[in-house]
Amino acid sequence: MAKSRNTRRGRDADADVVETVDGGLAQLVPDRDRPRAWTLLIDGAPQSHVDLDDPSYLSFEYQRRLGHVIDLASPPGKPLQVVHLGGGALTLARYVAATRPRSTQQVVERDAALVELVRRELPLDPGARIRVRSADAREGLAKVPDGWADLVIADVFSGARTPAHLTSTEFLDEVRRALKPGGRYAANIADGPPLTHLRGQIATAAARFPDLALVADPTVLRGRRFGNAVLVASDLPLPIAELTRRAASDPHPGRVEHGRALTDFTGGAAPVADATAVASPVPPPSVFR
Repeated sequence: MAKSRNTRRGRDADADVVETVDGGLAQLVPDRDRPRAWTLLIDGAPQSHVDLDDPSYLSFEYQRRLGHVIDLASPPGKPLQVVHLGGGALTLARYVAATRPRSTQQVVERDAALVELVRRELPLDPGARIRVRSADAREGLAKVPDGWADLVIADVFSGARTPAHLTSTEFLDEVRRALKPGGRYAANIADGPPLTHLRGQIATAAARFPDLALVADPTVLRGRRFGNAVLVASDLPLPIAELTRRAASDPHPGRVEHGRALTDFTGGAAPVADATAVASPVPPPSVFR
């Protein structure tokens, strides 16, 4: 059971909510510019932003890019079957429910205390078809029926690092098993110079999917700073032109790498297997200042 270190003063909407959860110290910070919006931090690292009045609003750069992947997964408004590995504040599940009513979603979040906190303080729309399971991401994925998902989104961090067992070809074999033919996989990957982890993750996905795209801030791709990149993969061609247009029009424009340019960026990195997998690198302290 999570223990509160500093809860709201009564129901003061301007007060932080701070509780110890399984993954560390969780903090819900109110957004001063949006009346019912909150940012979730774990041990000081920003994880998610949620606007309860407008779940279609995505504040974080990488979540906007994942939102583009969701928008382009099928015609606008068409319901999807989505698996979310990593829940956070359930931002992307809320986004799907708001933009694609009648979608069916499964969220796998290992931190049961975090799920309890989010459900209590940032309640889901009772009409949304969102099932949240407290389990390890790979174990939860293994329970998804073959060919069930239109989209699998991986956004899993433990101590600001993606666990090693979610970075391998064997993990992606499970992703492919759960996806429908033509379904898409999207992953939030954090890395910094010299981008060894990111290049390895691209090579790993290329070993299991014929078409890939990478969306990131140009300064991250040039190895100038630590940041997030969104990797998208499918067994059918991706909508590269539209993804490029949307990423370029964001408040913080992103660049899309695809085809030969993405292969060149990978630089001959080898796919990662379970036997050689390691967790993603530790972000430098400056990232969260």
